Amino acid sequence: MTLWYAARAFGMVSVVLLSAVLVLGLLVSARRRPLLVLTGLHRSLSLLAVVFVATHVAAAVADGYVSIGWTDAFVPFASSYHPLWLGLGAVALDLVVALIVTSLLRARLGLRFWKAVHWLAYAAWPVAVAHGIGVGTDSALVLGLTAVNVTAVATALVARLRRRPPNPTPRTTPAAVARTTSGYAARTALNGKSETPPGGTAHAASGGAIGAVTGDVVRMAPAGSGGAGAGGVR
Repeated sequence: MTLWYAARAFGMVSVVLLSAVLVLGLLVSARRRPLLVLTGLHRSLSLLAVVFVATHVAAAVADGYVSIGWTDAFVPFASSYHPLWLGLGAVALDLVVALIVTSLLRARLGLRFWKAVHWLAYAAWPVAVAHGIGVGTDSALVLGLTAVNVTAVATALVARLRRRPPNPTPRTTPAAVARTTSGYAARTALNGKSETPPGGTAHAASGGAIGAVTGDVVRMAPAGSGGAGAGGVR
C-alpha cells in the first residue's frame, strides 16, 4: 500500500513538472533570443520530469495493491484496471519515450524532423492531465493541482499567442543606406558610367532599394553581431 501512495505522489509531481516544462517552453518560444536562464531551467525540469515519470510507473507496477504490469504501462488500454484512464497514461508515457529517443538521436535525425516530433510534448500534457483526473478523482488535492496546472498552461498559451516573435528580416538603417549609396558611387567611378539599382529608379525607391540594402547588410554585417540566422531560431 505504501508503494501505491508513492506512485500517486510521484504521478502528481510529474504532472506539475510537465506543466512547468510546457509553460517554460511557451515562454522560450515567444522570444526571438531566449534567455539562457529560461533555456537551462527548461532543460533541467524536463530531465527531472522524466525521472519522476519513470519512478511513478515503476512504483505503480511494483505495488501489489492493483494489478498493473509493464505491458499495461506501455500498451494503451490493455489493463483491466480503469482501462480508459490507465490507457491514457500509457499513451502519455509512449509520447514521452518518443521525445526522449528522438532527442538522443537528434544529430542523426535532423533538426526539422526532431522539431516535428517535439510537438508531441503538447499532446502528451493534456493526455497526462486526463489520466491524472480519471485515476485520482477521489482526491481533492489532485483536482486542485490539476486546476492550477491548467490555469498556468492556459495563461502561458494566451501570452504566447498574443506575443508572436518578430519576423527575422534585416532592418533598413540609415547607415546601411549610406553604405549602399557609397557602393553604387564607387562602382560608377570605376566603370565610368552611371549605375542604377536593379528594377529602375522607381523600383529602387521602394522594394528594389530594400532588396539591395538588405543584401549589403548581410554581406557587411560582422559575424556574431546577431540577426536572424538559422541558429537564432529555436
